[in-house]
Amino acid sequence: MEGLGEPSYRARQVFDGLYRQRWSGWERFTTLPLGLRRRLGELGFGIGLPQVEKKFVSGDGTVRYLLAYADGESVETVWMPEGDGGEAGDGSPSGDEELADKKGWHRATICISSQVGCAVDCAFCMTALLGLRRNLTAGEIVGQVLAVLGDQQADAERDRLNLVFMGQGEPFLNYDNFMQAARLLVEGVGIPESRMTVSTSGIVPRIADFGAEAIRPKLAVSLNAPNEELRTRIMPITKKWTIEKLMAALRDFPLRNRERLTFEYVLLGGVNDELKHAREVVDLMRGLRAKVNLIALNPGPEIPFAMPLDERVLAFQSVLTRAGIPAFVRRPRGRDIYAACGQLKHTTELVQFNS
Repeated sequence: MEGLGEPSYRARQVFDGLYRQRWSGWERFTTLPLGLRRRLGELGFGIGLPQVEKKFVSGDGTVRYLLAYADGESVETVWMPEGDGGEAGDGSPSGDEELADKKGWHRATICISSQVGCAVDCAFCMTALLGLRRNLTAGEIVGQVLAVLGDQQADAERDRLNLVFMGQGEPFLNYDNFMQAARLLVEGVGIPESRMTVSTSGIVPRIADFGAEAIRPKLAVSLNAPNEELRTRIMPITKKWTIEKLMAALRDFPLRNRERLTFEYVLLGGVNDELKHAREVVDLMRGLRAKVNLIALNPGPEIPFAMPLDERVLAFQSVLTRAGIPAFVRRPRGRDIYAACGQLKHTTELVQFNS
């Protein structure tokens, strides 16, 4: 703004209009003089929100968005509403309950991508089949949230929204843009960092950097195997950053009051779901303030693994909980539209996949 000869407070007005108000065109920036609005358009400044190219709606209410950018690349972002309008957390009337009556949900989670594709190459993940196309800018990452909020007519400050950086890509391999996006989401869009979680496959140097950030989401680690041999087989990144190095970095990670590390463990039938594996996980986590999310494999074409038996999942969970480690079996969301964990691959032909 100063470069255009405008007072510096105009920058705050633009910032507020972009992120807080989510205005999509200069004509809506009524806080700016008409002449400035026209000038911004004439100079070629654009808002640059991604376009909703396609969206797929699951039977459970989950929505998978295919969002297109100006260069022709696209990513997937997932909207996961919770509740049916009749639920309340403690049974008492609340503003959230009134909102649910209008919208059919009382809270929601948006799963965000950080890269176009992914380079980590986990053997059980459909996104790995895309390879890495490019990093997303901070604006492109935030733009996913703004586009979904606009389509869902949701309000980031009023509604109970959570964000998870668990879509396409490894956020810590696009660290600077990811962190800038997190700051924009807090300071601009108004979503508290306490409602954000980032998942990493274990980029050890960045874990230390992340712990030193003034504003940071909660940390989740995609573990998926309890020993070097098995983890290297399904997550080749382990060759570079071993489990030993990963766990050492996590033991040094500065947790905030009442904060826990989250470990994600995708259970692959007959591969990493045995009781001995659960006991190895217990040994790995001794002394850590942590919890474990157990995720039964979400199947898909070209994925050479099977879903685990339900009884194996529950037995695995039991070993962890008996050892005092909080362990939760995550309910799959949007599996029928390829929107569940590990299924994001720009799939447009929805076919029934028999596991």
